[in-house]
Amino acid sequence: MNITTENGRNLRILLIKELYYKHPLSLTELCKVTKKSLSLVTKAIGGLVDDGYVVEEGLAPSTGGRRASQFHLNPDKQKYIVSVAVDQLVTRLVMYDLANNEVIPVKSIDLLIADDPDSADKLIDFIRENIHTSGIQIDNLIGLGLGMPGFISIEEGANYSYLKPKKDVNLRKYLAEELGIPVFIDNDSSLIAMAESRFGVAAGMSDVLVANIGWGTGLGMILNGQLYRGKGGYAGEFSHIPLSNKNNLCSCGRRGCLEVETSLLVMTERAKSEIAEGAASSMTELFKDRGKDIGEQFLLAARNHDPLAVSILSDAAFALGKGLATLIHIMNPECIVLSGRGAIAGKLLLPPIQQAINQFCIPRMANQTSVVLSELTDRAQLLAAAALVIENHKFE
Repeated sequence: MNITTENGRNLRILLIKELYYKHPLSLTELCKVTKKSLSLVTKAIGGLVDDGYVVEEGLAPSTGGRRASQFHLNPDKQKYIVSVAVDQLVTRLVMYDLANNEVIPVKSIDLLIADDPDSADKLIDFIRENIHTSGIQIDNLIGLGLGMPGFISIEEGANYSYLKPKKDVNLRKYLAEELGIPVFIDNDSSLIAMAESRFGVAAGMSDVLVANIGWGTGLGMILNGQLYRGKGGYAGEFSHIPLSNKNNLCSCGRRGCLEVETSLLVMTERAKSEIAEGAASSMTELFKDRGKDIGEQFLLAARNHDPLAVSILSDAAFALGKGLATLIHIMNPECIVLSGRGAIAGKLLLPPIQQAINQFCIPRMANQTSVVLSELTDRAQLLAAAALVIENHKFE
């Protein structure tokens, strides 16, 4: 088979994807994951080595016979990915090489995507500035992956909730035109689920729910080993299940949504309110530092066992667990992963969530579902936004 044929190009792309997610891999392992013959895989890998995309990395551990050569993507290929993670208040950016190494550390900017009509242009300025500072030439950037909250059409490249350009054009096209590189966008919770499935604790699992604990509360679903999006691509609006008894108005404009008890935004606002009413807390001093992310300050206080922060976090986690009990009844997942920036709180989340699941879930179903903490935490969205570029680039 000529590697320039369509089948050859597809195999080439598939091999790059597999090496991006799992590396190093031997030719035998690549045959197994691609379901292609040894001769086809050997020829395709040879072409990728010749083109500088793949390098050989030593020998696999001995299994009794001749040790096999292993391969991985070449970090010296001079091809890079811009990864951007947007939430309601803070936007982060990092640049990776093909081996998933950071070539510039994470940069961040405060960006109020819900209330600022100039947010799309500010985002472009932020990205452009960091590309310029990196010293990497535009021609060496294979694309930009962008994860953000909201109702997102990945086919159209539009976000119907946030970051609407002033021009009559969808967000993906606007960013691509302004930055001069391919752009791919997706919902943040879907991307976080992808990251946990590819790089995290859910790797190799078939049916997994991934709770994205952040300024909002999101959900990504892995069903039969694949990311589930639903008919319109909007599946996973977990936070708007009407489980709250509070009368607070949700960001969606309705009352009773789970998010009004579980989001990091609600937690920090409650902390500020109780401190103003005289509650003693280490956050009194932490919150005075306007140069630091208030969400990170709250999570740090909780990790350090500040009584007020722990109490607020526990209440929110119990409400989250009540919602997860509902999902267990519907989905019967093998695992629920607690991910997103809120997972930085660590093991403090587990007892109240498990308590709620035990209280509200049928025991036979609850016992079949493990609840685990992400090891990626706030890195998940950045990793998956980069993977979004790998998934869509043609590598010609």
